[in-house]
Amino acid sequence: MGKGLGVAAALLSSALGGTAVGATRQLAGSVDPLTLGCLRFAIGAAILLPMALRSGQAWPAGRDRWPVITLGMLFFGLFPVLFNAALALTSAARGALALSTLPLLTMAAAALLGVERLAARKCFGVGIAMAGVAAALAADLSAAPAGAWRGDLLMAAAALCMALYNVWSRPFIRRSAVLPYAATGMAAGALLLLPLSVLGGAPARLAALSATDGLAVAYLGVVCGALVFWLWAEALARTTPTRVAVTVCVNPVSAALFGLVLLDEPVGPALAAGLAAVAAGIALAGTGGDRAR
Repeated sequence: MGKGLGVAAALLSSALGGTAVGATRQLAGSVDPLTLGCLRFAIGAAILLPMALRSGQAWPAGRDRWPVITLGMLFFGLFPVLFNAALALTSAARGALALSTLPLLTMAAAALLGVERLAARKCFGVGIAMAGVAAALAADLSAAPAGAWRGDLLMAAAALCMALYNVWSRPFIRRSAVLPYAATGMAAGALLLLPLSVLGGAPARLAALSATDGLAVAYLGVVCGALVFWLWAEALARTTPTRVAVTVCVNPVSAALFGLVLLDEPVGPALAAGLAAVAAGIALAGTGGDRAR
């Protein structure tokens, strides 16, 4: 039951994470990527920290404290910088495809670090899910700026940061609790980004935001910050890193569906086929015996 709840939490997290694309596009001309990452996680941390304090649950302590802070800086600090820099150099479709290597990188890292054994069923499921993302985005992959390979590499580096966070997080979560763990990491990432965004002139840009932009910032912080990453940590506590990571393939597909609904456009056959393949891949990778060590 715990494993199924973990996969469900990861699916909801990835699906909601895909909607962040719309809010980010709304703010693209008003807020720089660094400040946007800082705002998203500062708001998220401001929500999660009081909840964690009131919960009375165990916080990362002793020798766990600094590794948890370091993981938070890796995931909530370095990851968004690489992610946003990548999208400045490559197309959204190519970036999404590069990010969909996350399940493969997580599976490889978990096996190399002795956290999770490789299983043929999981490998096959990850492959099908990644193929589904490629099929869904196939129409847009050729539209890319010159030198897009640099952005693709940066996105792959971002995916590697997330893969390492997935693999290394589980033992720390088990020794503390999900909510305090997520709040600590998110606060560490926001504090890392804060001085960089201030030096980049964030206060002046934020003062000029419209009401619509303010709502987009709030949505990014509350839903795509606090809720999405609390669900992700909850998933990592309940099931294996690969099962959690494979659900990220839902992210670009849900983003595409979200855009189509907003634009009132029909779902094309490539997107429908891609969504079906992603669903089949997640089902394969998410079922079967748990081989975590």
